[in-house]
Amino acid sequence: MTIYHCMIDLKPGANAIAFAHAVQTWFEMLKSAGKIENWALQRRKLHLAGPGFADFLLTIDLQDLAQLDLAFEHLGAHQDASLRAYEQMHGMIDRFEVGLYRRYPDSMRAERLALI
Repeated sequence: MTIYHCMIDLKPGANAIAFAHAVQTWFEMLKSAGKIENWALQRRKLHLAGPGFADFLLTIDLQDLAQLDLAFEHLGAHQDASLRAYEQMHGMIDRFEVGLYRRYPDSMRAERLALI
């Protein structure tokens, strides 16, 4: 399992509920198309977070990196409904940072793998 994490801050004046709805619309489209396994949106509670933490945390569960490629290809297809949903969601974002994680320890023990 590969987990894509996005820390997100909204633009000043952006509506958090509208953002959450746009995220739900976009990621449910991806999920129903089989491009992701699951997703979750969390919001910082009581403004408790250290420096560098964003207001929102979005996690996207993927089978593997190949499925992540399929999700990016889907975005590139520019289908009308999915493009509108993506633009609505993305248009509210001021700042984001992403990270790619995996469950650990896992069966692959990727640290032992090397090309050379």
